Amino acid sequence: MPTTQRDLVVVGASAGGVEALRDLLGRLPADLPAAVLVVLHMPPGARSALPAILDRVCALPVRPAEHGDPLEHGTVTVCVPDVHLMVDGDRIALSRGPRENGHRPAVDVLFRSAARAAGPRVVGVVLSGTLDDGTAGMIAVRARGGVGVVQDPDDAMYASMPRHAREVGGAEHVVPVAAMPELLARLLEEEVDVAEVPPPSELMETEAAMAELDGGTYDAADRPGVASGFGCPTCHGALFTITEGPMERYRCRVGHAWSPEALAEEQSQALEGALWMALRGLEERAALSLQMGRRAEERGHRHSARRFRVRYDEARDAAALLRELLHRGELGGSALPDAVEEG
Repeated sequence: MPTTQRDLVVVGASAGGVEALRDLLGRLPADLPAAVLVVLHMPPGARSALPAILDRVCALPVRPAEHGDPLEHGTVTVCVPDVHLMVDGDRIALSRGPRENGHRPAVDVLFRSAARAAGPRVVGVVLSGTLDDGTAGMIAVRARGGVGVVQDPDDAMYASMPRHAREVGGAEHVVPVAAMPELLARLLEEEVDVAEVPPPSELMETEAAMAELDGGTYDAADRPGVASGFGCPTCHGALFTITEGPMERYRCRVGHAWSPEALAEEQSQALEGALWMALRGLEERAALSLQMGRRAEERGHRHSARRFRVRYDEARDAAALLRELLHRGELGGSALPDAVEEG
C-alpha cells in the first residue's frame, strides 16, 4: 500500500489574522518537518511588514515569498502584496492573476494550487477572518486527500472564515490556536494512504491555470460552470455558477472568482455607492429647483415658481428617504436587502 507523509502546511487568514498567526507560528518547533506557506489578505498598495512581525516570534526562519523559491521543510513563506502566492510542483510561484473574492493574494488560490501540486501531503489551516474566504480552497484540499484544520470560531477574533471552512468546507479538525501546534505535529507524523487519492479535477486544473494567467486556458471556448444571470462586480462581465461539493460559487470569463458571502458583500458596497450617488443627484436637483424658483418669483413668474417649488419639495422628500435608508443600513438595521448583511 503506497503511503506518504504530510509536509506542506498552507495557512489562510484575514481580519484578526495577524494576532492568530503570531500565536500559531510562535508555538511551532524549530524542527518542523514541513514547509509553511501563509496568505493574509492585505491592501494592494501596502508595504507588508508581516514577515518581520512573524520572524520576531517564530523559531523557524520567516521569509517573504519570491517566485521560483523551493519549498523547504522548516521554513515559513509569507505572501507579498498584490500577487497570488501559489505552489507550482516543488516550488513557489507568484502571479498577478485575477482576484478571488476581491483579494490578491487570496487564500483560495494558495489552497487550490497546493492541493493540485501536493494532494494528500497538504494540511490546510483557516484562521480568523470575515465572510467565507478559504472555504473553496478547503474543499479543494480535502478533494485531493489533504486534511483541514480551522481555528475554533469561539477562539477567533472574527469567526466567519473558520466557521464556513468547517461547516461548508468540511475541515476535519476544529481547535483553538494554542492547540494547533500539537495537532499539526501529529498530522505531520501520520502515514497517509495515497492509493485512492483522485487526481486533480478538470475544474481544479482550469481554475489554477486561470490564477497563473495561462493563455491556453483563456483561449478555450468553454468556462467552468453555467450562466448565473449575475454580473461580476469587478469587470461587469457575466458570472458562471460553479457547484463544487456543498458549495455554490461564481467565476467570470476572465477569472474573477466570488464566494456567496463575498459576492453579497461586494453587491452591498455597490448598492451603497449607488445610493450615495442618487442622494447627491437629489440634493443638486433640490438646490437648482430652489434657485430657479426664487428667480422666477423675482421676475413675477408665479406659475414657474410654483412648478420649481414642487420639484424642490419632491427632491427634498426623496433625499430624506435615502438618508434614512443609508442611516439605518449603517446602524445594522434591516433597511437594505438581505444580500448586504455580513456573514
